[in-house]
Amino acid sequence: MDERVENGMAAGALELGKTALGIELGSTRIKAVLIGPDNMPIASGEYDWENRIEDGIWTYDLEQVWEGLQGAYRQLAEAVEKKFGIQLTKVGALGFSGMMHGYLPFDASGEQLVSFRTWRNTTTEQAAEALTNLFEFNIPQRWSIAHLYQAMLNKEMHVEKVDFLTTLAGYVHWKLTGEKVLGIGEAAGMFPIDSDASDYDPRMVKKFNQLAEKFSYGWTLEEILPKVQLAGAHAGYLTEEGAKLLDPTGVLQAGIPLCPPEGDAGTGMTATNTVAEHTGNVSAGTSIFAMIVLEKELSDYYTEIDMVTTPAGKPVAMVHCNNFTSDINAWARLLAEFAEVIGTKVEMGDVFNHLFNQAMKADPDVGGLANCSYYSGEPITRFEEGRPLFVRMPDSNFNLPNFMRTQIYSALATLKIGMDILTTEEKVQIESILGHGGFFKTEKVGQQLMADAFGVPVSVMRTAGEGGPWGMALLAAYSINKKEEQTLENYLAENVFATEEIKTIAPSMEGMESFSNYMNRNQAILEVERVAVDVLK
Repeated sequence: MDERVENGMAAGALELGKTALGIELGSTRIKAVLIGPDNMPIASGEYDWENRIEDGIWTYDLEQVWEGLQGAYRQLAEAVEKKFGIQLTKVGALGFSGMMHGYLPFDASGEQLVSFRTWRNTTTEQAAEALTNLFEFNIPQRWSIAHLYQAMLNKEMHVEKVDFLTTLAGYVHWKLTGEKVLGIGEAAGMFPIDSDASDYDPRMVKKFNQLAEKFSYGWTLEEILPKVQLAGAHAGYLTEEGAKLLDPTGVLQAGIPLCPPEGDAGTGMTATNTVAEHTGNVSAGTSIFAMIVLEKELSDYYTEIDMVTTPAGKPVAMVHCNNFTSDINAWARLLAEFAEVIGTKVEMGDVFNHLFNQAMKADPDVGGLANCSYYSGEPITRFEEGRPLFVRMPDSNFNLPNFMRTQIYSALATLKIGMDILTTEEKVQIESILGHGGFFKTEKVGQQLMADAFGVPVSVMRTAGEGGPWGMALLAAYSINKKEEQTLENYLAENVFATEEIKTIAPSMEGMESFSNYMNRNQAILEVERVAVDVLK
């Protein structure tokens, strides 16, 4: 279609409010994506941020949450006005998503009780293990219920005052609408879900309440957790106060309908059209997780595998790793800094493209190099802390291609451990994987190396780089545009992805052998990592 015609259609949609806005609070970036009636992006805005360690806890300040949301929205609104000459006063629907899990407790007056404890913290091993044994269901350390129970075991004074416990996306939604709700996929990262009931598992809720009786707090789990909602549900309206929180200029109008807030896992599934049974995707960014939509629950529980749901409530096996691109990003920034020192100004996007393309020129044995990319703890391999670590032998072939391939292999290695459990122990058939996130922005490279690592074809769509924020916008659009009784799977297949271009890359024998050999070395580097964690304080 002619660009002028496209712009004219987009301008008409903006004037009529026939749009949907998704905003996702990721680990390193808050991004807003506005889509039109064709479900394609019209404009976007973003804000970079980073977590920090405060008193031994990985956290973000809630003031920066609002600074970031306002910054991303402002950039998007400015982009709309610059391109179309239209002030963004309204959108058809709005939705928020964010990094899942973590711990955000509030008292009855709405005051935050302790600093936000993010998914990255690995301080709840005692609670997670106890709850896993009690429920006979894997409770990862990053889940909200593990944080709550650990605080109870630690006898933290704030717990008796808890009136509402939510996630980052749930918090933002609450402040903008007054509604204490979560999408079912996001809720599944707080507490186990019964997919048949589309709610928290009642058997496990009862067991937790019985466990909590001896603490005499005066609340039950049902009273402090958000209400669970399925994709497509009405989840409130943007209030006057909420509109001013998001857009302090006062241009954005109140009254916009919101869909249920979701987690980055759910938006990733939506953005890759992997919400139907037997489909799967990998979301690759600061953390990495693979999600396979199941026909039925697994036969057993595994501490390496989380059971969550799609935004429509179908059971999903998730392999989640805390660490993925943080170490790669750090090296890229260092090399960019060196380029500037010698007088060459470089864009970070170009730096990543060049480095990733160099990785494809590596030796089959990656020069005998080894790396551990653990910026923080990693539950799958039983690390409570991380020490990014690069090791080479005196006779290693230490060059840029081998170095970069090692970085990428290292980032993929932990996910491979969890995926092998699904395919080997549970005999889950994975025919192909859809990838999305920044890892796939350099054409072909991330796809090929991931295909080689997992031994299955990896596909990307032309929208792969849009990732979660676009997926959230699609969920917002679904909430207002779906036909009566139309499922999310059907809506995405018919309205969004019917003509989507998909590029697939199959694994190569040489690449699979190269990665398999690296995995043998990976076991050794993990032993070195354990020593580093013990010694380097």
